[in-house]
Amino acid sequence: MARASKQLVDTLRRTVNRILESKDYQWGHMGACNCGHLAQEITMKTKAEIHQRAMYGIGDWNDQLTDYCPTSGLPFDDVVAEMMDWGFDIDDLKHLEKLSDKRILDRLPFPTVLKHNVKEDVAIYITLWADMVEEQLNNEQKRIQKWNKELVAE
Repeated sequence: MARASKQLVDTLRRTVNRILESKDYQWGHMGACNCGHLAQEITMKTKAEIHQRAMYGIGDWNDQLTDYCPTSGLPFDDVVAEMMDWGFDIDDLKHLEKLSDKRILDRLPFPTVLKHNVKEDVAIYITLWADMVEEQLNNEQKRIQKWNKELVAE
């Protein structure tokens, strides 16, 4: 699971806005799909730049994430590396592309099936993900505060 940070939560929330405001959301386009919009937010590259980098490899996001190698020299692997530096891991990105992380789906307030290629469903998934990471971050901060209080009390 992604490394919890304020930066990561803010990035997820900005990605939700980007997707909802976008007129060019396309699940089949490497730069305009679920991961593509997140990559745009992190790398500041355009959808065309991300897509062009992906064309050096084979397959969709899932395929290229499976084949990811930080020393490959492939331009798309640089995009993935930048996303990982931001705090995401390969599984996070694979789940985002298919909206498949059970921990996130279990947070849905009602039984439903999110469609991985419907931008409103993607926005719901990413919002729940951001909420989950933010809760994790808040819980970590509370544990640190409690620990600090216990140290001072001793």
